[in-house]
Amino acid sequence: MEIDNLTPAELLVWRAFPKGEAVDFRTAGDEDVADGAEWGADRTVRASVLRALMLNGPQEDGEIPALKLSGARITGVLGLQYGTVDHAVRLSHCHFDDVPLLYGCRLRQLNLSNSVLPGLTAATMRVDAVLRLTDCRVNGPVRLGGAQIAGALFMDRAEITAVDAGEPALQLNHMTIGDDLWAPGLRAHGEVRLNGATVAGSVNLNDARLSHPGDIVLDAQTLVVEGDVHLRRVHTFGWIGLRGARIAGRLDFSYAHLSNPGDAALRANSSTIGELWLRKGPPMQGTLSLRRAQIDDLFLEPEVVPEEVQFNKLVYTSLTPQEPADRRLPMLERDREGYVPHAYEQLTAAYRRIGDDRAARLVQLAKQRRHRATLAWYGRLWGHVQDATVGYGFHPLRACVWLVSLLAVGTVAYSLHHPPPLKADEAPHFNALFYTLDLLLPVISFGQESAFAPQGWYQSLSYALVIAGWILATTVFAGVTRTVNRQ
Repeated sequence: MEIDNLTPAELLVWRAFPKGEAVDFRTAGDEDVADGAEWGADRTVRASVLRALMLNGPQEDGEIPALKLSGARITGVLGLQYGTVDHAVRLSHCHFDDVPLLYGCRLRQLNLSNSVLPGLTAATMRVDAVLRLTDCRVNGPVRLGGAQIAGALFMDRAEITAVDAGEPALQLNHMTIGDDLWAPGLRAHGEVRLNGATVAGSVNLNDARLSHPGDIVLDAQTLVVEGDVHLRRVHTFGWIGLRGARIAGRLDFSYAHLSNPGDAALRANSSTIGELWLRKGPPMQGTLSLRRAQIDDLFLEPEVVPEEVQFNKLVYTSLTPQEPADRRLPMLERDREGYVPHAYEQLTAAYRRIGDDRAARLVQLAKQRRHRATLAWYGRLWGHVQDATVGYGFHPLRACVWLVSLLAVGTVAYSLHHPPPLKADEAPHFNALFYTLDLLLPVISFGQESAFAPQGWYQSLSYALVIAGWILATTVFAGVTRTVNRQ
C-alpha cells in the first residue's frame, strides 16, 4: 500500500506502527463505542490499511513493531485468512463495520477489548499468547471453533447476541486453551457451544447470564478441564449439557439460578467430576440429570434439588453436607425413572462411609418399601407383613415384641382353659407357657404341643399361633440374612 493514499488518521497509525506506539482517537473516557458508525473521517481507518500493517508493515532497526489502536472506526473487512502476523495487535474501543475474517490465521497476541463488532469469524485461529474480548459487544456469532490459544481467553463482561436463531452465539467447540477461559459476567443471548473443548487451566463463568429459552444454552459435552469450572451466581434460561465432560477439579454452581421448566435444567450424564457443588441457590426449574456420572465429592443441598431428578447409576464417593436420611430420601423419590435401587445403594454407602449406620438402615428400609410398591398384590401383602413385624429385618426387636405379646395371649388363654391330653396316662404335666412356646417356635419342641389337643376356639388360636410363629421365624431369618449380607 502506498503511503500517499492514506488519510491523516491512517497515516498517524502507519507511522506509529514501527515503534509499537499507541494511537488513541477517543475524545472522552465514557464515550459509547456503539455510536462508532457516526464517527467521522478524523478517526476512521480502513481495514485494508490495518491488514497491510499486520502482514507487511514498515520496521525500524532496534524497534519492536506493534499495532495499538483505540477509539477508531474500522471500515471494510479485516481479512487475515491463513495469514501470519508476527506482531502484537490491540484494537480496543474500536467500532467494526464488518465482521473480521481471521479464519486459520496465526497471531502473536490479539486484544479486541471494549470493541463493538457485528460478529467474529476466527475458527481454527492460532494465538501464541492471549486473546482478549473483554467488555466486547458482538451483534452476531463469535466463531472460534477449533482455535488454539496458547495462553488465556478473556471474555469477561462481554455481550454476544445471536442474530440467527439457528446458529450458536458463541462457538468455542473443539477449542484448545493453554491457560484459563476467563469470562465472569459474560452475557450470551443464544447457545454457548463448548463441546469437545480442552482447557488446561480453569473456566470462570461466575455471574454470567446465558439465555436460550427452551433449548440448550451451554453445550459443554465432552469438555475437558484440568482445573475448576466456576458457575457461581450464574443465571441460565435453557438447559446445560455436560454429557461426557471431564472436570478434574470443582464444578461449582453455588448461588446459581438454573431455569428450563418442562425439560432438563442440568444434564451431566456420563461425566467425570472431582467435586460437584449445588448449593445456596433456589430449586432448579427443570430436571437434574446425573445418570452414569462419577463424582468424587457431591455437595448437594436438598433445597436445590428440583421436583424431578435422574440418578440411575450415579456414583459418588462422599455426599455433603451431612443431612439426616429423612432429608435425603425425598430426592430419590423424585426420580423420573421411578424406583431406582442403585440410587438407594449409593446413599446407603455414603452414610456408612461416615459411620452413620442408623441413617444407612433407614435408607435400606425406604428402599424395601419403595420396592414393595412395584410388586404384585401378594408380594405387597407379604412385604407389609415383613414391614410390620420386623421392619424388613432393620428393626429386629419388633419380632421380640410380637413374640412376647403372642406368648402372653396364649399363656393366659391356655391357663384359663387347659386343652385335654391325647393320652391321659402318658401326657406330661400341662404348662401353658411352654405349650404356647411350642406353638410359636417351629424349630423347638418342649413336648407340650404333641401331647395336648385343644378344641373349639382354642384350637383356632393354636393354629393362629403356629402360623404367626412361622411368619415371625421367616422374617427374622430374612432380616438376619440381610444383615449378614450387608456386613
